[in-house]
Amino acid sequence: MKKVLSSDTIRLLIPALSLTILLISVFYLQPRAMSYVGLNLLFNLAVPIALATIAQMLIMTVNDLDLSMGTFVSFVACVAATFLQATPVIGVLILAAAIATYAALGVLIHMRNLPSIVVTLGMSFIWGGLAVLILPAPGGEAPAWVRAVMISRPPFMPMAIIACIIIAVVSHFIIMRSSFGVILRGVGGNARSVERAGWSILGVRAATYALAAFFAILAGISLVGLTTSADANIALRYTLLSIAGVILGGGEFTGGRVSPIGAVIGALTLTLAGSFLSFLRISPDWQIGAQGAILIVVLGLRLLLNRLENRGKRS
Repeated sequence: MKKVLSSDTIRLLIPALSLTILLISVFYLQPRAMSYVGLNLLFNLAVPIALATIAQMLIMTVNDLDLSMGTFVSFVACVAATFLQATPVIGVLILAAAIATYAALGVLIHMRNLPSIVVTLGMSFIWGGLAVLILPAPGGEAPAWVRAVMISRPPFMPMAIIACIIIAVVSHFIIMRSSFGVILRGVGGNARSVERAGWSILGVRAATYALAAFFAILAGISLVGLTTSADANIALRYTLLSIAGVILGGGEFTGGRVSPIGAVIGALTLTLAGSFLSFLRISPDWQIGAQGAILIVVLGLRLLLNRLENRGKRS
């Protein structure tokens, strides 16, 4: 029997199908959303979620998990709304130090063979505490240039969708097309083979964590550009949303098996799911559970297609 669907095709097919079904459902419930303004409102918050999802995906590529993603993005948002707005030089230095701290975390986890979940969970309290020290109460102001970019209205397509396309293309090139991405996925798949080939696993992990911090910083800055202010708890949900986005987009917790384009589509799907549930008049208290149910259904569909693919290989 000829193989119909490859694993890479399935990784993109399921999230794309999920997003399409949700989008059609939203248009059916609210026809006015089928417009430039409507799409802009639907995907308004997709950019920071997509960036945070890519950051989490990078960590998961080396078989780790970052439970501090939400608090780190909140910390960055507080820095962006205060130091980056008032004294840009100090703000940039703080964010550069945050990237260096993330790289150091990657080194520590590798050298001491520590569980990434434990280390990043501990760091979540540190990032959260720093965010409260910087901004004890909601406030601050988004830098003018960030606000201008996030609310810009390019022709034909909303800024949020254009930005997500750019994020998907850039991350796909870094992870799937560049030599660094090949080594990165190799570390997740078989670290010993990569080490035997002469590459430093320590250096790769440090670079991976630093790159993840860079994408998370972009997430925090873009979030402030949309909200115009910040709060120490503004992005706490991003930890679970980023993990769900990676998994929904075809990624896995081990083996270096990820899909950057799928991860961005997963982030878009999660963003759209909130609007879809609101149109159904489901209480916000139940929306998190409903989003989880959507994720389970999609994962079940992916598992079914994977089994069909395996049967095709045996035939």
